[in-house]
Order: sequence, then structure tokens, then C-alpha cells
Amino acid sequence: MSLRPFRTTGLILLSAAALALPATVAASAQNAGPAARLAAETLLSRGKPVTTSSTETAEFAGANAVDGSTTTRWASQEGHDPEWITIDLGAPAALTRVKLNWEDAYASSYRIDRSTDGTTWTSAYSTSSGDGGVDDRAVTGTARYVRVYGRARGTSYGYSLWEVEVYGTPSGPDTQAPSVPAGLRVTGTTTTSVSLGWSPSTDDTGVTGYDVLRDGAVVASPAGTSYTDTGLTTGQTYSYTVRARDAAGNVSAASAAVPGVPKAGETTFVATAAGDISEHCKASSSSCGAQQTAKRIEAINPDEILTLGDNQYDTGSLADYKAYYDTTWGRFKAKTRPVPGNHEYNDATETAADYKSYFGARATPQGKTYYSWERGGWHMIALDSELSMSATSAQIKWLEADLAANTKKCVAAYWHKPLYSSGPQADAVSKPAWQVLYKYHADLVLNGHDHLYERFAPQNASGGAAADGPRELLVGTGGASTYDFESTQPNSQKRITDIFGVLKLTLADGSYTADMVHQDGRTLDTTGPTACH
Repeated sequence: MSLRPFRTTGLILLSAAALALPATVAASAQNAGPAARLAAETLLSRGKPVTTSSTETAEFAGANAVDGSTTTRWASQEGHDPEWITIDLGAPAALTRVKLNWEDAYASSYRIDRSTDGTTWTSAYSTSSGDGGVDDRAVTGTARYVRVYGRARGTSYGYSLWEVEVYGTPSGPDTQAPSVPAGLRVTGTTTTSVSLGWSPSTDDTGVTGYDVLRDGAVVASPAGTSYTDTGLTTGQTYSYTVRARDAAGNVSAASAAVPGVPKAGETTFVATAAGDISEHCKASSSSCGAQQTAKRIEAINPDEILTLGDNQYDTGSLADYKAYYDTTWGRFKAKTRPVPGNHEYNDATETAADYKSYFGARATPQGKTYYSWERGGWHMIALDSELSMSATSAQIKWLEADLAANTKKCVAAYWHKPLYSSGPQADAVSKPAWQVLYKYHADLVLNGHDHLYERFAPQNASGGAAADGPRELLVGTGGASTYDFESTQPNSQKRITDIFGVLKLTLADGSYTADMVHQDGRTLDTTGPTACH
């Protein structure tokens, strides 16, 4: 940890009477005009849940910024832009102002953003001339989530705030029911079970769970958007519906019904995937992005885990793998199917030797860092975008031969550097791989490298929309600090950043469903079920 001088600029001496003021504050002298409005505003952020892009150490956790003390603070990692801190107010409120008390490490350029769902953000205030001290900024709009998004540091350190105070007027009692769950479908069956999935509902205060009804009776109340109903009779048709609930007890209407028939012959498995995973943080740190996504993987309990490269920063050394990655995603090593990224090739040998040493045979199951494997109705291909991908390279010749010999209907491929991205790091290196995958009617391509999530429509290797082409899903959200989008690319259907999360793939015989799952369990995006080519 670097020591910095204690800043006295902007400190205000308060009398004992002032310190005794309640969270509902009186009008300030500088805003004496709208006194009646300010008299009713409430401090909404004190003690509320906080998430951050990073922390310098555990001592400087995000919760310090809402604890009411000006002797504790949040501090991000040093020397990195952008960084952010988000406060969940717990319910929508009409915002009036946000007060920021900066430590020495202030933002010279930052935004204050608001959101009703924690995913889609609207800028409420923006400046490129920040000078630290205390910023008391008027904001308007209704929001449950408020984010301070640092774009440029005013010092060589990171970003640090003694306090973030969000003021406004709380909403009245919640009487609005969540939206009706959409997209209910059967994702798989056995002789005695039916597996279901559906798209997430929305709500003004947040969905807390769902009720699954079989033939009109509730059989389960899962928190997420999937459920497997067991103990059923082979060949019998059951009717399923789903409804959503919120924290106030409001319940949506039931979804459209779908039939489910337990039967043999359908093999479905679940895989999770993400890249850009482990920075220098351990499972013992609650703000560690890799630990947050590892906990989500534990909750999903997938059959297979795919890493999409840059698994360990900054050099992919064996020492760092053991010190950091091993404490989080390392506990899934026995069912991980990894690929390397550019940071794995930054080790002392520049050959990804430490990556191979850490994962052992799982890194090179067929003697190379590219390989294929199968499960159920799927042929899965792991490629290495740090090795040559030219049309005449050994890797692409292997890929063509591998696909020519494939007998499975469904094909997915994954590697680190994406051909398509609306972020800063699209890379044409994999275009020959795309051409071969398109030729053999592959269904999915999974990538990382850009620290964000993006879903594309099926397309060909030239970027043209093509119903018979692979769908790219870019999932660089495994735990490393996030990136901004730059220029929206053709065929881009969904873009999310400033989150950690994993892709949950439900891979059935002949189809796939992809759910982008936030670290806290919310499903942020769903596509499918989609039939394989």
C-alpha cells in the first residue's frame, strides 16, 4: 500500500448540534431557495450495499464510503482507469443530489450515473474538470442504483472517497407486480425429469424469485431462471407455467404454459464460460472479482467450465496462478477446459509454460494448446489465438481436419481474441478460423480479451449477417477490471459492461440456451433455445 499525505482541504468543522442532525436534512444555505423541497430530502445511501470495480486492499472496501465516517474510505487499485463504485439504494427513489468527499486520490474526470436495474445506466452528471475536495452535485431522475464512474485520475494513485452521500425522496409502498416471465421452455428431459428455463422478469424494486407451477400447483420457488422437476412419470405430459415475485410480495400473472414430457434420449449439460479472470486478489477478499464469479459458478454447479484466456494477470506466472487463481477458480480445475490468452504468454518463457504447468494435462489433452472434446450432442473446440491462425498454419489445418471428421450436429469453438467486438480490442487474427467454422456450420463462438459482454447475431467471417453462421458471445467478465464500449459493430444485439459475471450455457441435443448471469445471480441477457444448424 502506498502512503499518501492526509488532505485537510474541504474539511468542515461541525458543532455538536449539527452532528446530531438526522438523515433527513434541512436546506443548506447555498440552496435556500427551494427550502421546502430540500427539507423533505433523505440521505438514502447510508449503510446500503456497495459494489466496486476494485479495491486497493481489504482495508479500503467500498462499504467505507457509506458508513458515515470521514476517517474510513474506499480506494480503488492504483494507476488504472476507469474505476467505479455503485450503491444499491434498495428501492427506487427520486434523486435530488449526490455529495462526494474525495480523499487525495480524486477524479479529474468522472460521471454520476443512475439506473433502475443495475444494468442500463443514464448519466445524471458529468465533468472533466474535477479538482477533488467536496463535490455536492444536483442530480435528477428516479433510480435504485447510483454509480460514481471515474474516467481519469487526478493523481498517479487510484480513486478514493471518504464518503458518497445520495439524497432524494423514497418511493411510496410498492404495489407494482413484476413483469410476466417470458420465454418459458423445456431445456432437457430424462425418463423421470423435465428441465425448464425462462427469461428474467423486471420489476421496479427487483425480482426476488419465481414460482414454478406444474398442472396449476406450485412445485418450487427458485431464485434463478431455471428449474429441474424430478420424480415424474415417463411419457406423461405435464403443463408448466412460471410467475415472478418481488420483495414486497407482489406476484406477476403466470406465463404462457408449455408442455413437458419426461423421456429418454435427450442429453443436456450445463457449461459456464468467461475470460479475463484473476487479478492479484484472493478468495479472502470480498471485493475480488474472480472470487465473486467463482461463487456464482458454485451456485450454478455446471458440468463443464470453460476459461476464455487471460486467466491470470499480469504475466500468467505459475507463482501467480498458485497465489491467486488457485484460491478462486482453481477449485474447479478438475472440470475446467481452459484456453490461454496473451497474458499467459507473458510468463518468463513466453511460451505459456507456466499455464501448461498449472493446468497440466487439461491444458494440452491432445498434446497442443488447441484441442477438441465432446459431450452429449456437442463437439467443442478449444483454440489458441496466441499461436498462428493463418490459413496455412498447423492450428487451422488441424481445425479443418477435426471438423471434417466430426459427427455431432452441434459445434462450439472458443478462444481468447475476438474477431468482432464493439470494445477496443477486436482482432482479425482469427478470421481464418471463422472461415473454417462457417464452412462446417458451427453454431457458437466464445471469446474474451475485451473486458465486457457482447452478444452478436449469427454472421459469417466477413461480418455479414448469416442465419447459418456462428453466433459470437464475448464474455470478458470473469473478474478483471472492465472496459468501455467504443463503436457499436454490425450485428451486435446486446452490450453490457461494468459488471462481473459468467455465461451459463445449457447445451441440449440439437439446441443451446445462453444466459449471461451477473455475479449476484441476476440474469442480464438470454438467447435461445436456438436450434443447431
